[in-house]
Amino acid sequence: MASRPMVLDSRLIRVLCPLKRQSRQLATATSKIPQSRPWSHPPASVNIDNDQVARLASQPLHPLTLADLVRHGRPPLSAETLFSSANFTLSLLPIRLAHRIQALRNLPFIVVSNPHISRIYNNYIHSLSTLLPYQERRITNLEDEIQFTEVMADLVQTHSNTIPILARGFLECRKYISAADVTRFLDEHLRARIGTRLIAEQHIALHLSSQPHCGRDSRYQQDGCSSCIGVIDTALRPAEIIRHCESFVSEICELKYGVRPTVVINGQPDTTLAHVPTHLEYILTELLKNAFRATVESGKEREPIEVTIAASPDPPSSPLAEMKTVLLPTEQETSGPILPDSCIPGVTIRIRDRGGGISPETLPNIWAYSFTTFGDDEVLDVSNNGNADALNAISGAGGDSSSLAGLGYGLPLGRAYAEHFGGGVQVQSLWGWGTDVYLKLRGLGRI
Repeated sequence: MASRPMVLDSRLIRVLCPLKRQSRQLATATSKIPQSRPWSHPPASVNIDNDQVARLASQPLHPLTLADLVRHGRPPLSAETLFSSANFTLSLLPIRLAHRIQALRNLPFIVVSNPHISRIYNNYIHSLSTLLPYQERRITNLEDEIQFTEVMADLVQTHSNTIPILARGFLECRKYISAADVTRFLDEHLRARIGTRLIAEQHIALHLSSQPHCGRDSRYQQDGCSSCIGVIDTALRPAEIIRHCESFVSEICELKYGVRPTVVINGQPDTTLAHVPTHLEYILTELLKNAFRATVESGKEREPIEVTIAASPDPPSSPLAEMKTVLLPTEQETSGPILPDSCIPGVTIRIRDRGGGISPETLPNIWAYSFTTFGDDEVLDVSNNGNADALNAISGAGGDSSSLAGLGYGLPLGRAYAEHFGGGVQVQSLWGWGTDVYLKLRGLGRI
């Protein structure tokens, strides 16, 4: 049955008009009270005290280092050390989540009301609400530690698709927020997300590797990885990661273009350092993808892509010797030193291609989120399907999948991963010739 249009008679209008005036007066009065503005952000699926969020968000963020992540020593950990890891994790995450909630609330209302961005906001509200009960007490027994680890696993799963969802939201809201504001927000948000996810995953990995029946979980602990401390590999070989990424990108390149350039590794391929393998895999996949695409599309597929690995020499005042004692406050609980004697402070990887370089018009925009060489129609198609370009169909670190394809997030996100622990990415382009990309990685230490 078709619905009838509602007609307001004069009596009902006389009743409603004073109510509207009262509503406007109430809105004007309450708008002067910062803590009484429920309309400043979307309704949350979980009730949470705004004062508590504000209090946590006012606390400074702890700058996360690789040293923090290995401070509890090699697994399997003793029960007391595992409790210490859980309490350290609990001391950091609520503050980080509250900062992200506050940042989302500070976006224009029309932006944060977008279904995709609102979904991310509610995810953070949900995660913070699951952690707050644990803040009232310390974790001192195995039952609490197991429950807390389950909460961490839920947190990781809840935020696994944060970046693709945000990408869609900001793509739909680009009429209401400037590109500069989007880049500024995303740069801060995604860098904070890297640390938040890493803190949670590290405790999960230490928990699993400290239980014999769970030690083979491939998500967090590689079988037979004697150099791994949770998600950190203290003897990571960049050359092995490069070959793994080369194989993956080559197959996709051949699928799309019918050819695959070769990759030559030179310099010091036996170099090792302490780092997060999934982070390095994401960065190298993105950089190789760009090099492959430029090489093939410029008709230079016979020219090899050259990758040079160079270990950073120890500076005269290197703290490496001191680090081995600083990072191991409970050395008696481990089977040996955390760092191998051959560990170095950092590595520089140069990726050189003959793909014609980056045009002067494009070069200033390569670090902007949502900048892409696709046209608007193609970007919208990518947004809906996530598969417009097979060469962009990469599986990113932390569950950021091919749905990011073509949205222009790869390069700035890769730089964010590199800079999180003191490294960086620099691009040198010779327009008409090719591009050199320098990836600098800092190893284990207080950065």
